[in-house]
Amino acid sequence: MEPSLESSSLPLLQTLWDRIRAQEDFLRSPLFPVLFSMTLYLSCCLPYLCLDTLSSRVALVHRYKIQSQSKMTCSMAWSCLATTLHTHAVFIFPISVLHWYWRPVVLPAQAPGALRVAWDVLACLLLFDLQYFVWHVLHHKVPWLYRTFHKVHHRYTATFALTTEHSGIWETLSLGLFAAVNPNLLGCHPLTKMLFFTLNIWLSVEDHSGYDLPWAPHRLVPFGLYGGAPHHDLHHLKFMVNYAPYFTHWDRLFGTLLHTEKPDTYDVDVLDASKRCDTASSSVTDVSHAPVYEATQNCVKD
Repeated sequence: MEPSLESSSLPLLQTLWDRIRAQEDFLRSPLFPVLFSMTLYLSCCLPYLCLDTLSSRVALVHRYKIQSQSKMTCSMAWSCLATTLHTHAVFIFPISVLHWYWRPVVLPAQAPGALRVAWDVLACLLLFDLQYFVWHVLHHKVPWLYRTFHKVHHRYTATFALTTEHSGIWETLSLGLFAAVNPNLLGCHPLTKMLFFTLNIWLSVEDHSGYDLPWAPHRLVPFGLYGGAPHHDLHHLKFMVNYAPYFTHWDRLFGTLLHTEKPDTYDVDVLDASKRCDTASSSVTDVSHAPVYEATQNCVKD
């Protein structure tokens, strides 16, 4: 099997890699990681933002919305986007400059084999899924970690695409570190790294999109092995379930898996006892019937 993984690359992959290498000066620039990340992220968000714009007027779009009563407003979208832009400008770009200075990019002439790409991308996803699961459980089970670092990401219980990167600096950098280091740990080709980053960002956005579309990944992967948007949407509703970002095996193994075909068809009490949440200071008392619950009150959802 090993020789087949290392076999010569497909002409399509080699052509793609040759075109990417033609921009070698830009690829080596410290601007590239920031621009690549932001452009890819916003490109992944844009289709779902268009759906959000149409959902209140087009029944065909609205039927695929997971929480049918939720609504994204311009102020909510801008708040999330501003957080992402600030993080990239103030933190990610300086880190990119340091990386550019201490570890220059090496671009081999040969593209990887197709089977090697597929295997390495899957391995990176599975490793990231494990790392995220452990990180996520700790930041929910330890109240101090939740209050200090993870609470900002749970501002909205009804997610939309731009909430994907609506998080604090520690969360963004630590999870970003997992994604950046894993391809290096597994000895991946630079093209494979780019394909993994692309897939990882798209899957993250799809997780937070708020839509259960017919072609969604969890409908394409058999046996319920992949959770997708409904899986992660339930996490933002219930907080104590569905910690893994993509696959379901870790939640299944540790008894934290919750699944339903339509989250808003059963009685969801977002403020259940497991969150130990004092809602006295909140104007929203019945969030199961609220479009969006902004958790601005002091609440320890451990």
